[in-house]
Amino acid sequence: MRILISNDDGYFSPGIMLLAERLATLGEVTVVAPERDRSGASNSLTLDRPLTARQAANGFYFVNGTPTDCVHLAVTGLLDFLPDMVVSGINLGANMGDDTIYSGTVAAATEGYLLGIPSLAVSLASKTGRHFETAAAVAVEIVERFRRAPVGEAVLLNVNVPSVPLAELTGTVVTRLGRRHKAEPVVKVRTPRGEIAYWIGAAGSAQDAGPGTDFHAVENRSVSITPLQVDLSFHSQLDMVKDWLAK
Repeated sequence: MRILISNDDGYFSPGIMLLAERLATLGEVTVVAPERDRSGASNSLTLDRPLTARQAANGFYFVNGTPTDCVHLAVTGLLDFLPDMVVSGINLGANMGDDTIYSGTVAAATEGYLLGIPSLAVSLASKTGRHFETAAAVAVEIVERFRRAPVGEAVLLNVNVPSVPLAELTGTVVTRLGRRHKAEPVVKVRTPRGEIAYWIGAAGSAQDAGPGTDFHAVENRSVSITPLQVDLSFHSQLDMVKDWLAK
């Protein structure tokens, strides 16, 4: 099995190092990740300049671009083979609900999916980085399941793992995305030159977080697995917009 690993925290992050080490027990692992933290990059592609891919001493490739750049470059030009699976992570911090729109971790997996490859985004619901081992064990289990029982079509799975010891997980739940309240206001700061600068505010708290959502699963110490799609069409509004245009 050939596994392409990427992330949005950078090729030097502890999450990707542990993930590569653990998944190497299942097959041939290649890491292509951003040269620096690109959290929040979403699905952006770099089209205004060429990209470079260099190789670190540990064999990881690092790219001066976004997570999407990394997977796109790897699959369409850098590698001389097509990966059997793309795994993005392990992200430091959850990617649930509205987070998935902005997440570079999810974006890297999405690019694999768009290129026809089964893809997995793995995030640890922690701000401190404890229990990366738990998320790595979950990732290995899911990839092993793919190897043992292929799905038969490209899928995009968003996986969020509670930040607890592996033995304290209560199970695995297939979920839908929840929703957050709107983000906190931007924070104004004054630079040493007297200019006003702005920090983007923190994400809002969970609003739609009942049973069946990713928020609810993680809160109850279960691994959340959410199948994602890329079709943004608002199908239930198609007829409404047609009628509106006909007026």
